[in-house]
Amino acid sequence: MRLPRNTRYAVAASAALAVTLTACSGSGSGSSASTGTWDKDATVNIGSLYEPQNLDNTAGGGQGVTEALNGNVYEGLSRLTDDGKVENLLAKDYKASADGLTYTFTLRDGVTFHSGKKLTSADVKYSLEKVLADDSQSARKSNLEVVKDIATPDEHTVKVTLSKKSISFVYNLSYVWIINSQAKNLKTDEDGTGPYTLDKWTRGSALSLNRYAGYWGDQAANKKVVLHYFKDATALNNALLTNAVDVVTSEQSPDALDQFKSNQNYKVTDGDSTTKLLLAFNDKAKPFTDVKVRQAVSAAIDDKKLLESVWGGYGKLIGSMVPPTDPWYEDLTQVNAHDVAKAKKLLAEAGYAKGFSFTLDTPNYDPHPTAATFIKSQLAQVGITVKINTITPDEWYTKVYKNRDFTATLQEHVNDRDLVWYGNPDFYWGYDNKQVTQWVEQAEEASTTAEQTALLKKVNRKTAEDAASDWLYLYPQIVVASSKLSGYPLNGLNSQFYAYDIKKKG
Repeated sequence: MRLPRNTRYAVAASAALAVTLTACSGSGSGSSASTGTWDKDATVNIGSLYEPQNLDNTAGGGQGVTEALNGNVYEGLSRLTDDGKVENLLAKDYKASADGLTYTFTLRDGVTFHSGKKLTSADVKYSLEKVLADDSQSARKSNLEVVKDIATPDEHTVKVTLSKKSISFVYNLSYVWIINSQAKNLKTDEDGTGPYTLDKWTRGSALSLNRYAGYWGDQAANKKVVLHYFKDATALNNALLTNAVDVVTSEQSPDALDQFKSNQNYKVTDGDSTTKLLLAFNDKAKPFTDVKVRQAVSAAIDDKKLLESVWGGYGKLIGSMVPPTDPWYEDLTQVNAHDVAKAKKLLAEAGYAKGFSFTLDTPNYDPHPTAATFIKSQLAQVGITVKINTITPDEWYTKVYKNRDFTATLQEHVNDRDLVWYGNPDFYWGYDNKQVTQWVEQAEEASTTAEQTALLKKVNRKTAEDAASDWLYLYPQIVVASSKLSGYPLNGLNSQFYAYDIKKKG
């Protein structure tokens, strides 16, 4: 899920297709390179609303730390490209045993950490164990709990044994940063293998990265990257207009786009997003224990009108947890579609003909307060009274996610292929359907992607029919950049923003 501004905790993880790792130079892909000369010693200024909480992605660093450091400062055995493919990175290759329980990775030669230490299998083992530690807040922790043993036969070889088959194992490894096993102070410092080193982090202002001369792969196309952090979209847009920043990672003010679209000095792109805005019910708390109540609430809310009011002509209605970029996508927008009469009928059947009241815990950053006010107005039409309780991201993480102390909440879930969390009854929303759990487990142990996809399509439809949550809409992924720039990521997959291919004309 996505927790913007100062603290976004990545707690929504995902299952994924098993994919074959292919050779990779370590250089990213994005928009096509511009013609003409470009400055190899340029400083690229990036504008963002998502400052890290800290620099450790196993310690609640949040979306901001992923955006700034993933792929730029830290790397994994594999990486997720901007178009959703998995490629080899620090792993030169790997072999899976016939029974799917053992993976043997061969590490790439000539890789050093920024401290100068050589990458070895011991660092990979340490990094995996760090994700699996009791105090880890890694988004991939539960996915990787299938890891039974990690062996290091020699410096270049890592042998991972699983307790059961996991078709998503290689995909999930792309989210594990390989860190120097001797590194210290990772909340404020770093020791990765990526194309940039950390230069300076001024909290509340900016984080800068320098090109790493000792990088094992292709050198970054620019010398320096500075991520500038802003409190609101208006300030961010003003920075772009005054050339204080060269690119905005994710535009959050659609009303401001015309000034950029009509100006040849800027380019506006609308890529693929995996960020869903959810009205998440606590399915273990009355009245949302009743499927008819959840269905009624979903039917009472006009998602199309909400999307239009927040994003204008951008974004998509989704109808489920699965965006069109996921292999198991199916258009389920007509399931529990807006229908006030149906909502009233369902409430009466559930014993709430006169409605009920509940508290909606709402993060204090846009668009949540706007969405909460809209939902309150919509539900009033069917006799439901909503009390809006506005909380900070930190409060949300503790109250809702950790303590499950809520009845309903608004939240963004940023990950692709994260439908599988509805198969976990212990996840914060408490949805518990034994058939769904079984399908999810069978999908993860599937032998083929076709089998996995078929099972997760069943999960998708069942959770939609049960109104396990109300999936309000899919965010657009709007990137606004100076026309002098090329090579920047266009899509919003899991909040990563690879900077190393960005070229800037002199």
